[in-house]
Amino acid sequence: MNSQNSFEDLMLNLVSSNIVLILLAIFIIVSILLGVRIVPQSEKFVVERFGRLRSVLGPGINFVVPFLDRVRHKISILERQLPLASQDAITADNVLVQVEASVFYRITEPEKTVYRIRDVDAAIATTVAGIVRSGIGEMELDEVQSNRQQLIAKIKAQVEDAVDDWGIEVTRTEILDVNLDQATRDAMLQQLNAERARRAQVTDAEGSKRAVELNADAELYAAEQAAKARRVSADAEAYATEVVAKAIAEHGIAAAQYQVALKQVEALSEIGKGAGKQTVIIPSSAIDAFGDAFNLLKGKS
Repeated sequence: MNSQNSFEDLMLNLVSSNIVLILLAIFIIVSILLGVRIVPQSEKFVVERFGRLRSVLGPGINFVVPFLDRVRHKISILERQLPLASQDAITADNVLVQVEASVFYRITEPEKTVYRIRDVDAAIATTVAGIVRSGIGEMELDEVQSNRQQLIAKIKAQVEDAVDDWGIEVTRTEILDVNLDQATRDAMLQQLNAERARRAQVTDAEGSKRAVELNADAELYAAEQAAKARRVSADAEAYATEVVAKAIAEHGIAAAQYQVALKQVEALSEIGKGAGKQTVIIPSSAIDAFGDAFNLLKGKS
């Protein structure tokens, strides 16, 4: 009887020991599971201890105190885009426009985003709307249309300053469209048509002016060429006169008569070269010219 009781006590002790070991093993496993946190590359974990911020876990394997530390927030650090928002704004020249703007951002300090702002998307959208209205109110419509990049840079800088306390980095801002009311569009279309008509008139006037200038240049060129031709002819006549005068000065009047006789002979030779059969009547003065030329030649020889 005593031996049976001893056996039962031994079994109870063994069972109790096994239960304790099992419970200890379960506690160790649970502690390991709770103490090890694997954070994805695209996220950060905010850890609290008794309701207070304890730490921010980055990507990879992290260790926390089991049962004391708790992952309260899992924040994505990927770049985000705010939903497209359209807001009315009035330019410096009192034109009502509707601006569609979008903002891209990412969370860099989750502890600030979690504990300083409740709805980060709504807060950024409200901030962007106010900055867009203020920026467009300082510009005229033409400047808004032509200097869009300048307006985008200004909005981005001001949004960055406004959300700096929220642990947010603004990566890009975009103004997708600037819409006008129908009355303003009609007025701009009329202005555009008037500007096109003015440019066409200016082009036609410049073309006519250029044509007149070219015609004047052509006439001037023709007059210059004619003047050059007359000058060359005058120079040739002056040269011939100079040659004759020099010949008379050197050889006397006989040389001049000789030259005149030669010219008369050459003229008659040209007449005789005409086509067909023809009769050439030579005046007596021409015969005398031949005689004079022959005598001069004979005298020269």
